[in-house]
Amino acid sequence: MRVSDFDFQLPEPLIAQAPVSPRDASRLLVLPAAGAVEHRAFTDLPDLLAEGDLLVFNDTRVLPARLLGLKEGSGGKVEMLLVEPLGGELPRRWRAIGKAGKAIREGARLRFGELGAEVERVEGEGFYTLALDREGPALEAALAAAGRLPLPPYIRREPDAEDAERYQTIFARRPGSAAAPTAGLHFTPAILARLEARGVARTAVTLHVGPGTFLPVRAETLEGHRMHEERYEVSEAAVEAVEACRARGGRVVAVGTTALRTLESAFRAGGLRPGAGRTSLFVRPGYAFGVVDRLVTNFHLPRSTLLMLVCALGGRERVLAAYAEAVACRYRFFSYGDAMLLTRG
Repeated sequence: MRVSDFDFQLPEPLIAQAPVSPRDASRLLVLPAAGAVEHRAFTDLPDLLAEGDLLVFNDTRVLPARLLGLKEGSGGKVEMLLVEPLGGELPRRWRAIGKAGKAIREGARLRFGELGAEVERVEGEGFYTLALDREGPALEAALAAAGRLPLPPYIRREPDAEDAERYQTIFARRPGSAAAPTAGLHFTPAILARLEARGVARTAVTLHVGPGTFLPVRAETLEGHRMHEERYEVSEAAVEAVEACRARGGRVVAVGTTALRTLESAFRAGGLRPGAGRTSLFVRPGYAFGVVDRLVTNFHLPRSTLLMLVCALGGRERVLAAYAEAVACRYRFFSYGDAMLLTRG
């Protein structure tokens, strides 16, 4: 298939620039396995799931890892976004995406407030390996002081105090992501209480969103695209929750494309396996799902791997028709936008 098969026209005013209030005030487009779409509110979600179903969230936490600073010596401005730790959760060495007025060379020393860094390696295509001057809790404190939340580039404003709360899910526990798992942003304690009362179980996996989320698909065909690796972990408890859901005849509902990719990456030889690893899984039309039955997700960019994943679950023609209807009905798109609930066809 060609990347152009996943294009659609999106008026710029539909790109959400700020979150709605409260969190669960978004709209919800429901795309069943067959039949017409339904236009609902996100607060209807508990009524659309059944007793015995299982919601799987991604508990990653977004780091304030966008750093604006200076080159030591020249004083030239430089910007770096830490996108992948190279050893542990908050180590000294990181992979980063960067830019500056002049070329950034190996050995350059950078200063971001109190946080210092040295460029160990220039990887090309805007990527660098950095050695920071601290790690662990000291690094977390320095990022809290000097870093900014890495809002996506289509949000055309600087992050503010509201974003510090609203660009994290209420499940965010494990720091390490360069972007939020945005399908989870809609959930509130009240929604969770209603889901629990209905008999819907929940569990969590971890996938730290990496640099691939910022990069366009440059290949002309899906076969020509290679995904960047991302770190994930599936606990014994999550595996047990999925197995219990299957045993009682429930459906596994992934909250977001990151939770879906984590579950499918950990599916081996007929079963879900616990453990940590790295995944470059590219879910596209024709993919044979092993775990996920339904998906809660936001609306995604044209020609993106996330849209291709959604089309793999719901069918390309049905999903693109639903997107066209969402545009016509003025749904809000992307990270701070409205949501969809899809059932695997």
